[in-house]
Amino acid sequence: MKLFPKKFPNDEDGQVLKMLYKQVVDFNEPQDVDFFIAVPDKKSGEAVLKSLRDDGLICELEQDDETEEWTCYCFIKMLLNYEDIIDIQKRLNGLSKPYDGETDGWGVMVD
Repeated sequence: MKLFPKKFPNDEDGQVLKMLYKQVVDFNEPQDVDFFIAVPDKKSGEAVLKSLRDDGLICELEQDDETEEWTCYCFIKMLLNYEDIIDIQKRLNGLSKPYDGETDGWGVMVD
Protein backbone atom coordinates (compact mmCIF):
# COMPACT_ATOMS: atom_id res chain seq x y z
CA MET A 1 0.00 0.00 0.00
CA LYS A 2 1.39 3.34 -1.06
CA LEU A 3 1.09 6.03 1.58
CA PHE A 4 0.45 9.57 0.44
CA PRO A 5 1.99 12.49 2.28
CA LYS A 6 -0.22 14.78 4.30
CA LYS A 7 1.46 17.76 2.68
CA PHE A 8 0.28 18.90 -0.72
CA PRO A 9 1.63 21.60 -3.04
CA ASN A 10 0.59 25.10 -2.04
CA ASP A 11 -1.62 25.88 -5.03
CA GLU A 12 -5.28 25.48 -5.92
CA ASP A 13 -4.93 21.82 -6.96
CA GLY A 14 -2.96 21.02 -3.82
CA GLN A 15 -5.61 22.68 -1.67
CA VAL A 16 -8.37 20.58 -3.25
CA LEU A 17 -6.36 17.41 -2.65
CA LYS A 18 -5.72 18.45 0.95
CA MET A 19 -9.45 19.05 1.48
CA LEU A 20 -10.29 15.63 0.00
CA TYR A 21 -7.61 14.00 2.16
CA LYS A 22 -9.12 15.59 5.29
CA GLN A 23 -12.55 14.30 4.23
CA VAL A 24 -11.02 10.82 4.31
CA VAL A 25 -11.28 10.16 0.57
CA ASP A 26 -9.34 6.95 -0.17
CA PHE A 27 -6.30 8.00 -2.20
CA ASN A 28 -5.48 4.32 -2.84
CA GLU A 29 -8.69 3.75 -4.81
CA PRO A 30 -9.51 5.31 -8.20
CA GLN A 31 -12.01 8.16 -7.91
CA ASP A 32 -14.44 9.67 -10.42
CA VAL A 33 -12.87 13.05 -11.18
CA ASP A 34 -14.79 15.73 -13.07
CA PHE A 35 -12.68 18.23 -15.01
CA PHE A 36 -14.31 21.51 -16.06
CA ILE A 37 -13.53 23.39 -19.27
CA ALA A 38 -14.99 26.86 -19.68
CA VAL A 39 -16.05 27.72 -23.24
CA PRO A 40 -17.33 31.07 -24.53
CA ASP A 41 -20.42 29.76 -26.33
CA LYS A 42 -22.27 26.68 -27.58
CA LYS A 43 -20.44 26.55 -30.93
CA SER A 44 -17.02 26.60 -29.25
CA GLY A 45 -18.27 24.08 -26.68
CA GLU A 46 -19.37 21.65 -29.39
CA ALA A 47 -15.96 21.95 -31.08
CA VAL A 48 -14.19 21.33 -27.75
CA LEU A 49 -16.50 18.39 -27.04
CA LYS A 50 -15.65 16.81 -30.41
CA SER A 51 -11.91 17.36 -29.84
CA LEU A 52 -12.08 15.74 -26.39
CA ARG A 53 -14.21 12.82 -27.55
CA ASP A 54 -11.91 12.25 -30.54
CA ASP A 55 -9.12 11.93 -27.95
CA GLY A 56 -11.07 9.15 -26.21
CA LEU A 57 -12.50 11.15 -23.31
CA ILE A 58 -16.01 10.88 -21.87
CA CYS A 59 -17.45 14.40 -21.85
CA GLU A 60 -20.62 16.42 -22.01
CA LEU A 61 -21.50 20.07 -22.66
CA GLU A 62 -23.90 22.01 -20.45
CA GLN A 63 -25.14 25.56 -20.08
CA ASP A 64 -25.72 26.96 -16.59
CA ASP A 65 -29.36 28.07 -16.28
CA GLU A 66 -28.52 31.08 -14.11
CA THR A 67 -25.26 32.41 -15.54
CA GLU A 68 -25.87 31.08 -19.09
CA GLU A 69 -22.16 30.15 -19.19
CA TRP A 70 -21.14 27.04 -21.15
CA THR A 71 -18.97 24.32 -19.59
CA CYS A 72 -17.60 21.09 -20.96
CA TYR A 73 -17.29 18.35 -18.32
CA CYS A 74 -14.83 15.47 -18.67
CA PHE A 75 -15.15 12.39 -16.49
CA ILE A 76 -12.00 10.42 -15.68
CA LYS A 77 -11.65 7.55 -13.20
CA MET A 78 -8.19 7.89 -11.68
CA LEU A 79 -6.07 7.85 -8.57
CA LEU A 80 -5.88 11.26 -6.89
CA ASN A 81 -2.31 12.10 -7.75
CA TYR A 82 -1.17 15.74 -8.00
CA GLU A 83 1.14 15.25 -11.00
CA ASP A 84 -1.49 13.28 -12.93
CA ILE A 85 -4.13 15.95 -12.28
CA ILE A 86 -1.75 18.65 -13.54
CA ASP A 87 -0.91 16.55 -16.63
CA ILE A 88 -4.59 15.95 -17.45
CA GLN A 89 -5.38 19.66 -17.12
CA LYS A 90 -2.51 20.46 -19.50
CA ARG A 91 -3.81 17.85 -21.95
CA LEU A 92 -7.37 19.24 -21.74
CA ASN A 93 -6.06 22.78 -22.22
CA GLY A 94 -4.14 21.70 -25.31
CA LEU A 95 -7.24 20.07 -26.81
CA SER A 96 -9.60 22.95 -25.97
CA LYS A 97 -7.49 26.10 -26.52
CA PRO A 98 -7.87 26.06 -30.35
CA TYR A 99 -11.62 26.54 -29.74
CA ASP A 100 -11.22 29.21 -27.02
CA GLY A 101 -11.78 26.71 -24.20
CA GLU A 102 -9.79 26.67 -20.97
CA THR A 103 -9.65 24.28 -18.04
CA ASP A 104 -11.49 25.69 -15.06
CA GLY A 105 -10.79 23.28 -12.24
CA TRP A 106 -11.84 19.81 -11.20
CA GLY A 107 -13.68 18.05 -8.44
CA VAL A 108 -14.68 14.77 -6.83
CA MET A 109 -18.09 13.98 -5.42
CA VAL A 110 -17.77 13.14 -1.75
CA ASP A 111 -20.42 11.21 0.20
